[in-house]
Amino acid sequence: MTRLIDHAYLAEQTFGDDELARELLGLFEAQCRRLLPGIADTAIDRCARADLAHTLKGSALGVGAGRVAELSTGIEDGLRRDADVPAAVLADLTDAVVSTLAEIDALA
Repeated sequence: MTRLIDHAYLAEQTFGDDELARELLGLFEAQCRRLLPGIADTAIDRCARADLAHTLKGSALGVGAGRVAELSTGIEDGLRRDADVPAAVLADLTDAVVSTLAEIDALA
């Protein structure tokens, strides 16, 4: 099974401090839950949605959640080019977030 969180990277970022790593993962989880609905909401201005995707990308990169970062980057780039984001891409991001959060929950 491929891990969605790069634990070696996270350990490097937190200097091996497991408590700090858990805290960062908790913050990442909260950001996912807060940002994902806005990214998917087509009633929100594209620029605002791109900003949300950018924030999620940064948060994902900070904890080593590469798949979430990759998908967020694609969505941000598309929105900044004033393009519609295909529903399948949003579904892929949602799936990646759900799977990543499940992996985080399994660590507890």
